[in-house]
Amino acid sequence: MVMRIKPEEHASIAAAIAAAEAKTSGEIFCVLARRVSSYRDISMVWAAAAAMILPLGFIPLGFDAHWFPGFGDTWEAGQLAARDVIIGRTIGVYAVVQAAVFVFAYMILRIPPVTRLFTPRSIRRDRTRQAAMHQFLAHGLHVTQDRTGVLIFAALSDRQVEVIADEGIYSRVDPDIWAEAVTALTSGLKASRPAEGFERAIELAGRVLAEHFPPRPRNPDEVPNRIVEI
Repeated sequence: MVMRIKPEEHASIAAAIAAAEAKTSGEIFCVLARRVSSYRDISMVWAAAAAMILPLGFIPLGFDAHWFPGFGDTWEAGQLAARDVIIGRTIGVYAVVQAAVFVFAYMILRIPPVTRLFTPRSIRRDRTRQAAMHQFLAHGLHVTQDRTGVLIFAALSDRQVEVIADEGIYSRVDPDIWAEAVTALTSGLKASRPAEGFERAIELAGRVLAEHFPPRPRNPDEVPNRIVEI
């Protein structure tokens, strides 16, 4: 999925964050990631399973080295003493078939839509959350004065959205309350309007923060008002 946020949209998102933060002591930061994982390990697991299982279908059909020209078509095939040679060649050919199945399956599984299809949603969700938490820490959302930082994170290739709130918020706000912001951002991404999705999610997150964390008399901007694309 190729989707970029234009410079003018960066500005409108920054303005939306500033407007939301004007009504709260909380801090909002946004990240748009192309992908959070290559999922090579998942592709390798599926390819290995295919290599182990699919060639077994040849065995009931009488699989042996004769199926492949040049492997079993020799004078040794008619000699009782050559039995071990035939078995060895058959095992060798079977191993070659397994290797071919593995390579073919792995190549197919590296196609992004196929990778996503064969990667369990729970794994995509978990890795997206890990990536979001890394960004949360990397951008200092955990060191705000009242621990009221909120990260709005979207992973395009993984089709996952996360909202992470620091412990100051988590202790006072039901985590389920962020579902509306997640839905708004997801809808924007599905419609190929990521900026609109982020702006709507920022507005909703700002409402939650304003309700529970009104602005302080001195209300410095502790985190830059912007969205980062990675």
